Amino acid sequence: MTDPFGIRPAPGPDQPPIPVRLVTFNTHHGVGEDDRHDLPRLAKVLAAADADVICLQEVDRWFGERSEDVDQALLLSRALDMQLAWGPAIDEPHPGDRPRRQYGNALLSRLPILISDVHRLPGTGEPRSALRTMLELDGGTLWVTATHLTTRSAAERAEQVAALAALHTEQMASGVLVGDFNARPDAPELHPLRERFTDAWELAEDRGDQAGWRFWQRDEGHTHPAHSPHRRIDQAWVSAGVTVAEARVLDAEGASDHLPFLVDLRIPSGV
Repeated sequence: MTDPFGIRPAPGPDQPPIPVRLVTFNTHHGVGEDDRHDLPRLAKVLAAADADVICLQEVDRWFGERSEDVDQALLLSRALDMQLAWGPAIDEPHPGDRPRRQYGNALLSRLPILISDVHRLPGTGEPRSALRTMLELDGGTLWVTATHLTTRSAAERAEQVAALAALHTEQMASGVLVGDFNARPDAPELHPLRERFTDAWELAEDRGDQAGWRFWQRDEGHTHPAHSPHRRIDQAWVSAGVTVAEARVLDAEGASDHLPFLVDLRIPSGV
């Protein structure tokens, strides 16, 4: 049995780990490589991944003309029939009685969302945030933190990474930290993550880029830019005890300037 804070006993010898499929994807507010805002196209890509948890960056809610002034987070959650947790980074009032103009991180889940909170990250320029959730599993819990780090400087990313690492305490259950880090996994500013987490791509038993026309980049994990990927900036980091059966880069079908990154996780079960 799991307590409300996700603390649980060590798994018994006869209890198999719990499988969780997770996708992280920078959606570029639903605007694809053809410069068209096409939310149904994006929903189709996400549905094809058949994930239990989907973490999205650069999502708009009533933001403006670039995304047809719609609530992307709510529409995607309804299209996929998944629960929604929302973590704005930009949150501004509209004139009159209109909904607030927001932009940030969204988490869609087939699993029950027990806790959801938003944490502002340090830095200048475009505001950045982290969306932290606790998900209920059949026999355990999983903490998922989704984020999108700054492009301004390595020094500012280092401050943001330190804040992210502090969000997952030793008393928590198994956890995964995902998003667009705007830095390669071995970048010096990501060092605090390596002290507490492991790069899921490196840990995966099976991995590869599955878009066939990128055969020459197999085993690279590159996700950006979508038309000619050569940067591994969309990542998943897992806490101790979490194993990774598979990690794959998916084809975005032109829906964004990034490619989706999928990991099949195995979460230790409770007693």
